[in-house]
Amino acid sequence: MTLTRAQVASLLARVDRHPSRALGQNFVVDANTVRRIARLAAVGPGDRVVEIGAGLGSLTLALAETGASVTAVEIDRHLVPLLRENVEPVGVTVVEADAMALDWGALLGDGRWSLVANLPYNVATPLVADLLDGVPAIERMLVMVQKEVGERLAAGVGDDAYGAVSVKVSYWATAKVVGLVPPTVFLPRPNVDSALVAIERRAQPATDAPRDRLFTLVRAGFGQRRKMLRRSLGELVTPEVFDSAGVRPEARAEELDVEAWGRLASCSS
Repeated sequence: MTLTRAQVASLLARVDRHPSRALGQNFVVDANTVRRIARLAAVGPGDRVVEIGAGLGSLTLALAETGASVTAVEIDRHLVPLLRENVEPVGVTVVEADAMALDWGALLGDGRWSLVANLPYNVATPLVADLLDGVPAIERMLVMVQKEVGERLAAGVGDDAYGAVSVKVSYWATAKVVGLVPPTVFLPRPNVDSALVAIERRAQPATDAPRDRLFTLVRAGFGQRRKMLRRSLGELVTPEVFDSAGVRPEARAEELDVEAWGRLASCSS
């Protein structure tokens, strides 16, 4: 069972609610789409899945159909009773919480988890970055985000979308856009396409460079991405460091992969 457009509209009417723009609410109302997401997530019996922004439970129900153990997180207190009504009968655990402020260690405990979610557009990038930084229990993610955001998360050197968040993701994980989703499957209909991004955590970070130093350099470099590194990093990196790291001082930030950033960080720490 999943939720149709008419069912979602009826449930919202029951509690006199409209989708919240402030919370980035766009509900998926297409059974094929939520089952496709569950299939791409490759979860099933024995897997533990956490979903962020569960809404009324359309994707939640598709994930439960796989046989996985599902924990659904939802911030909107007006929707939580409806979510519980829809998904607790099939064994889903519902948590009312703000994912950006959640004690993830207490929620997930020990073990390995997958995150599968239709992430609100307004928090998708910082949330993915925070989970990669601080929640190692989440080993895999399949997230639906605005297409532009998805391209940035998965971008590599040479891609137009490559930026600081691309380096962050690459440091912790491998990422790939595995599908696109049209606006027509949402209520309300957004103005942009969405992307499905598969993220798999590495066994070890891509470089053993000091992490704080690495991302200080990355932020500085991409903060002035049109400038050559000798200028954008001029107060942080000496000419000798560029030589030791094997990085051209005339290069620009988007020309360096995570390993090159790591060499700069190691040689300048």
